[in-house]
Formats: sequence, C-alpha cells, structure tokens
Amino acid sequence: MSRIGKKPVVVPDKVKARIENRTVLVEGPLGKLSYCLPDCINAEVKEGRINLSVAAGAAGKGALFGTTRARINNMVSGVTSGFAKMLEISGVGFKGAVEGSKLIMQLGFSHPVILDIPQGIKMAFDPKAVVLTISGIDKELVGNLTAQIKRIRPPEPYQGTGIKYRGEHIIRKAGKTAAGAGAGGVTAK
Repeated sequence: MSRIGKKPVVVPDKVKARIENRTVLVEGPLGKLSYCLPDCINAEVKEGRINLSVAAGAAGKGALFGTTRARINNMVSGVTSGFAKMLEISGVGFKGAVEGSKLIMQLGFSHPVILDIPQGIKMAFDPKAVVLTISGIDKELVGNLTAQIKRIRPPEPYQGTGIKYRGEHIIRKAGKTAAGAGAGGVTAK
C-alpha cells in the first residue's frame, strides 16, 4: 500500500472539488480539470480534503493508489498556481516566435518548424528569442508538450546546439581533431 496515497489532498479555500460518477472535478481561479478514477480506487471530499482509498477486496489492485493521489494533487496545484517549463534554444541562427496559436522556430533545417499550440497552454519567448516558456494548468500536458518540442532538435554533445531544458547540463564531447591532436604521446622531430 502506498504511503503517498494515504495522505489526504488539501483543497485550498479558492478551489472547489467534487466527485461525480468516479470523476474528480477540480475548479480554481486558473481553470477546470478532471480525472477519471481507476476502478479499484475510491475518493471522497470531506472538510476541505480529498481522501483516497483502495476498494475492499482489491488485493494487489492498488498499484495506482499513489499515482492517483499525485495526479489529483497536481490538479489542485495546477488550478491555483499553474505549471511552467523553460526550454533554451542554442545554435547559430536558432530562434523562435509565437504568432497567434502557432509556434514558429528556426532550428537549422531548410524550413521553419511550425507547431500548433494546444488549448490551455501559453507560450512566450524572451526578447532574444532563445528561451521558450511553456505554461498551463495541466502538468502532464505541459511536460509532454515540452518533451515533444525538445525531440525536434535534441541537444548535440559535440557543438552544444539544439533544444535543452533550462538549467540542464549537457556533457560535451571532444571532436576527432581535439582527441587526435595530443593522442599517443609521440612528438614529431
């Protein structure tokens, strides 16, 4: 049994939570989210808290107990404060812009990369057009979209170009010429 699943989810005053037909509905200042409970997990809203329990006779079926609690907790914090991830674009001529509901990036390909921005997601570039901030109330949607954008041009270890998370450390490799210059310990006379 999960220790995380046993902890109640505290619902702040400005957030409304209710359960209808095995679906947890959370509404706050930033929006609304819903999550369908797995068959073996039960939930109840009582005194400003959401309590989860594993259904009786569901031995071994509580594998999603902690995950369900974490997802509901993410919903509550998402509708109150939201989530944000930042990506850095590095490379000569690499830049991006947000135009309406489209994300347009120049990433060294022969064509610009154009992505549709999903509903409920906000994107913004810094003034230098190299740091992209992706924000929204759904943590899963923000994380998946960020990973999808990063996969377009993953960081390259030799030149350090590509898209990486803000603060991510990329281990750089020495190229062939740098590795071969001092190799072998033999000097020419």
